[in-house]
Amino acid sequence: MQHPAVAEEAAVAVVGLGPMGHPIATNLLASGREVTVWNRTPSRGDDLVAAGARRPGTLAEAAAPVILSVLPDVHHLSALLTPEVRQAWSRAGARLVVLSTTGPEKVRALAEDLAADGIRVVDAPVSGGVAGARAGTLAIMVGGAEEDVDAVRGVLETIGSTVLHLGPLGSGATAKLCNQIVVAGTLASLGEALALARRSGLDIDALVALLQGGLAGSEVLTQKQENLRSRDYPLGGSADNQVKDLLYATEAADAVGLPARMIPVLRELFEATVEQGHGQEDHAAVQEIFLER
Repeated sequence: MQHPAVAEEAAVAVVGLGPMGHPIATNLLASGREVTVWNRTPSRGDDLVAAGARRPGTLAEAAAPVILSVLPDVHHLSALLTPEVRQAWSRAGARLVVLSTTGPEKVRALAEDLAADGIRVVDAPVSGGVAGARAGTLAIMVGGAEEDVDAVRGVLETIGSTVLHLGPLGSGATAKLCNQIVVAGTLASLGEALALARRSGLDIDALVALLQGGLAGSEVLTQKQENLRSRDYPLGGSADNQVKDLLYATEAADAVGLPARMIPVLRELFEATVEQGHGQEDHAAVQEIFLER
């Protein structure tokens, strides 16, 4: 199927209105685009509809030139891609942009599956958390054919301040897994450090201020410091998803023969966090495994 060029102000659909998808849709609406929203629980988008978004009755009717999937993983989307949906998206000349954190092989398999329907795929996982999604300052790691990336770049630049095309399809997914190793490692280190501070009688607020003012400061600490101080973990990114990401990082490392040392340790720590009952809490809850005794 011949895809038309996609203008920067092209209509866009957002599939998945969770902690990341909802603010992404909000920013796209604010940019003046025609925005369609779809979520398995429709009421989650009531405020977006009130602000001017279109909410169709079916996913097939969410067809648009650019479709952003902000579902947790590729298989959540694949399960929804009925023949009716594929045909409707194909007629719209859709380019599907996968913002999910997933494995590079999974996004390539999705693209191969949809190629027969003329639906082109770009992988564009994001970093910056809910705060970055709200502010429109996400870092977006993009993989795909140059023509397809150029066609969706205007939409991505609306929701992110850093948009980098890293190579062919799957490159974005690999870059996000690299990012997730760093995020997981930073959270685990902070959890252990603050546990040491608590057991040693240090003032936690003072220590956090000290860490943030020195070499140990990071965006992870900026966004997660309140969770860590209060030991309260509303979502953000979940511990369940952190385990999923580290499993994909394990597969990616194995595929290139990387003798990984950090990934296995981090998987063990976050799996223990989930086993302790924190799977659907923010991944900063990893600090609880250092405080359980």
